[in-house]
Amino acid sequence: MSVSLSTHVLDTGQGKPARGVRVELLRGGEPVGTGETDGDGRIQELAAGLDAGEYRLVFYPPSPFFRRVELEVALEEGHYHVPLLVSPYGCASYRGS
Repeated sequence: MSVSLSTHVLDTGQGKPARGVRVELLRGGEPVGTGETDGDGRIQELAAGLDAGEYRLVFYPPSPFFRRVELEVALEEGHYHVPLLVSPYGCASYRGS
């Protein structure tokens, strides 16, 4: 099985993409992908060629309150896009396409 993952971060407080946000993908505590969002708030390929399984996606967003946002995800075969929407007052994520 082959799994790949992309992401993007939107700063909804500023109404624009969040540039330079560090993102990590971990499996069993070990990093399998890391990157920083580009000028459009995206990481086109955080990781590829992964095995199916459970992973932790960790964002370090530009928020005075949310210093670290961590999601546990179960990835099966295929491509996943997991965005983060963040503001000084809240954050949300969803499985994108």
